[in-house]
Amino acid sequence: MLGSATSTPVASGLMTTRIRLVFAARLAGTDVFDPAGDRVGKVRDVVVRFLPDMRPPQVVGFVVEVALRRRIFVPVTRVTSIAAGQVITTGLINVRRFERRSGETLVLEDLLDRRVRIRETGETAVVYDLGMEPSRQRDWLLTRVALQRGGGRFRRRADTQILDWDQVDGWAVSDHEQGAANLLSALSSLRAQDLADVLINLPPKRRAEVMNALDDERLADVVEELDDRDQMAIISGLDSERAADVLEEMAPDDAADLLTELPPELAEELLSLMEPEEADPVRQLMSYDDESAGGLMTNEPVIVAPNTTVAEALAHLRNPDLTPALAAAAYVTRYPLETPTGRYLGVAHIQRLLREPPSSMVSTVADRDPEPLTVEASLQDITRYLATYNLVAAPVVDDGGHMLGAVSVDDVLDHLLGTRWRRQDPDHEEAPDGT
Repeated sequence: MLGSATSTPVASGLMTTRIRLVFAARLAGTDVFDPAGDRVGKVRDVVVRFLPDMRPPQVVGFVVEVALRRRIFVPVTRVTSIAAGQVITTGLINVRRFERRSGETLVLEDLLDRRVRIRETGETAVVYDLGMEPSRQRDWLLTRVALQRGGGRFRRRADTQILDWDQVDGWAVSDHEQGAANLLSALSSLRAQDLADVLINLPPKRRAEVMNALDDERLADVVEELDDRDQMAIISGLDSERAADVLEEMAPDDAADLLTELPPELAEELLSLMEPEEADPVRQLMSYDDESAGGLMTNEPVIVAPNTTVAEALAHLRNPDLTPALAAAAYVTRYPLETPTGRYLGVAHIQRLLREPPSSMVSTVADRDPEPLTVEASLQDITRYLATYNLVAAPVVDDGGHMLGAVSVDDVLDHLLGTRWRRQDPDHEEAPDGT
């Protein structure tokens, strides 16, 4: 997976194995292990320091994501081996959160997609990767630049070439549009939760470039993983049409939560720009109290008719767009099956469905107990209900017994943990006001 040129017998610091030229973007997401073979985390970026007189930048270490999405710094002197699919360390790692120091540059975040100049021809090109290798002095240096030239309307593909560092200039920070295609390519394997963490840690200009490069669906998935303040910052940074498109791609309950936090006039503007069939469920959810079952629920759980077979219900639950909590059960109601549904009849849990003949009807395996939650149920009521019956989601009905949606444990936890939990250090306790 990792690119190579000629082999080099010795690497930096404690590196003892033969190491070939390594391309930084291909390191993104690579597993990091300690000497015992236990996984430490994943590589998220490479930290370099520019040197004077056009000399290749020095690699000082890696940004590694460990448990709870904490990003730490691993000096290159603590790396003993780099190979395809793995980086091995000495195991002596400081788990303090990574903070960029003055003079440090992140390869993926700062240099990918940079427009630079080829010294020999004067042509401009876009950086899509950078190669690093150890020097005779046992330092790791950025020695190669992988470039894309041309492309556009009249060429199917851009020309690519790899040049030595001193054959390229124009690395000074500028205000022009940098683009984000190659950064996103390097991060393409990230889950939405992890990409959200990358996004909120980018400088505003770079964040805007990444947001512009993401399609609406992917950006919606990322926004759903952010806390309230970051969501508002992202949506407020988009033009109204794009913001409405992103809201349409979000789950209705997440879109409703976000719009509730925006100034009323902006929220109404965005709702008016959304398609009516997308806006109407969001408006309905916004009418409930934030910490009630109505305010916490999603109105898109899996709902099936009584004569649905077990095989058909399981097919619905295999939808990859469902969260694990919502994929845990199919709710059985009378027609119509769109919320608000006909009368709620019971719930068919996936474990029960997996034990039944595929041709059986869900009405014969659905649990009638416990009673569903009412739309006015408080956060405390919901928490007690889920804990008492060992559930990860629960149905919500109106006074007439029509199902309105389902509230899941992940939505409950979001509210219980406070508004800034995604940014918190594990050893830092959040204040009661969420700051």
